[in-house]
Amino acid sequence: MQLGFVSAIFPDLALDEVLRFAAEEDYDCVEVMCWPMGKAERKFAGVTHVDVADFSQSKADDANALCEKHGVKMSALGYYPNILSSNLEESQVAIQQLQRVIAAAPLLGLKNVNTFIGADPKQPVEHNFARFRQVWPDLIRLAEDQGIWIGIENCPMLFSMDEWPSGKNLAYSPAIWRRMFETIPSDHFGLNYDPSHMVWQMMDYVEPIYEFRHKLFHTHAKDMRVEHKKLDACGILGLGWSTPKIPGLGDVNWPRWVSALTDVDYHGAVCVEVEDDAFRDTLEARKKSLRISRNVLRPLIGE
Repeated sequence: MQLGFVSAIFPDLALDEVLRFAAEEDYDCVEVMCWPMGKAERKFAGVTHVDVADFSQSKADDANALCEKHGVKMSALGYYPNILSSNLEESQVAIQQLQRVIAAAPLLGLKNVNTFIGADPKQPVEHNFARFRQVWPDLIRLAEDQGIWIGIENCPMLFSMDEWPSGKNLAYSPAIWRRMFETIPSDHFGLNYDPSHMVWQMMDYVEPIYEFRHKLFHTHAKDMRVEHKKLDACGILGLGWSTPKIPGLGDVNWPRWVSALTDVDYHGAVCVEVEDDAFRDTLEARKKSLRISRNVLRPLIGE
């Protein structure tokens, strides 16, 4: 396995600076964000460390030269919009950008692109699954043609009552993953698996590693702390009773999780995703969050 981090935590650094930090702090790789240039519409979005607009082999060579300079690899390209937004213009913009990201990856010599399925939060699962059947087969065929493996992160994207009941990402549970992979039975369609999203859904975050061992294309290392007093007050149908944390400061048992990954012979990236508000105020705090995360995970993953 390779220890990495998600570049979204450094919107204020250029790719060269991100890779330099990774090398200095004993990280093997970075998942590089590829949002369209412009203003972010939500937290942790809108970060661009590789701009795939008008991407070329020359631009890819420049990015790879930076990786070689610092001895740090790119684990994947990442772009996490709402592909299935009810706003059809928003949906189309997201689809086109994802197509550009998929096309850029092979120029960089990469095999992995990570994203969300998307969803209309106001509609039930069956409505969103019908749109999934319409939109996603063509995207996976494009990935197949380009030799790219698409890893879907399992975050429900449900943070407010405005996103109730479905959230903005259909792919939040093993039951839905089974249907997705039956509908599109492609070797190029799998998961970017993050245990933290299972914790706040009160789900087993280890067992899916065994069932979906052949669909684990990439992983995120984010922790989650359940706020039991808030949970007792509002119940599981309420919101605000879970807090994203960096690895080691939440409820994920990291030795158990990594042990399961070794059981299934997973050799891919484990990328720390920092969404911990306790470390967001300054650049130095964000760097500190990655140092703490490294100290938790490096002994488990090894060199």
